[in-house]
Amino acid sequence: MGRSRVSRKPAVATPLAAGGFSAWLCELQRALRTQSETHVACGSCNACCSSAYFIHVRPEDKAAHKAIQKSLLVQAPGLPKGHKLLGHDVHGMCPLWKKAGCSIYVARPLVCRIYDCRIFAAVGILAGGDDKARINAQVLRWKFSYPTPHDRAEHRAVQAALSFIRDHAVLFPGGRVPSDANQLALLAIMSYGVFLKKDDSLVTVRGPKTAAKLAARVVEACRVFAANSESTLTGGGAD
Repeated sequence: MGRSRVSRKPAVATPLAAGGFSAWLCELQRALRTQSETHVACGSCNACCSSAYFIHVRPEDKAAHKAIQKSLLVQAPGLPKGHKLLGHDVHGMCPLWKKAGCSIYVARPLVCRIYDCRIFAAVGILAGGDDKARINAQVLRWKFSYPTPHDRAEHRAVQAALSFIRDHAVLFPGGRVPSDANQLALLAIMSYGVFLKKDDSLVTVRGPKTAAKLAARVVEACRVFAANSESTLTGGGAD
């Protein structure tokens, strides 16, 4: 008799504790509103620094402008003068990453300070395609906890917001929504309250009229969120 084939199950990645969902959501919103850094337990992971992101360096990122060699920066397309992009090498690595880590860590731009890959796990999407494989691997490992029923309700509402935005793109200005995962996730984080009732149940989409009203409320929620922020919201690196 020949050898029997032994099927091997794919290796299961070790879960990463993402924290209580509502606490994480509150902290992320605070960081977005105040344009301050998030606190992510990155450990030895440098996936976001090696995943072919073009980093937006704003005029307000004065320390970053001083620390980054001018030849590494180009004018950001479609943005006013002074807004720059920092590219990556052929391997997708940020040119400022050295063996010891980020060479300008204390002066890094806001998009680096505020980046939190848990946002993709929260909304239920990946960070991108093959060039974001390392980030996606981390995203799939993050596991939120739910200390209260409200934590779980808020998580459902965030994912409902993302699904609605993607499924009803034609109802938004210009008949489209961003294709960039960062931007999509941010829209869901800013507008999830539209889909959460006071009793923690979800708002149900019932027909075209309801959908149109919800789309208008999503736009308004995002406008108010941005208006209450200290400066223009940015969603991290650009593809």
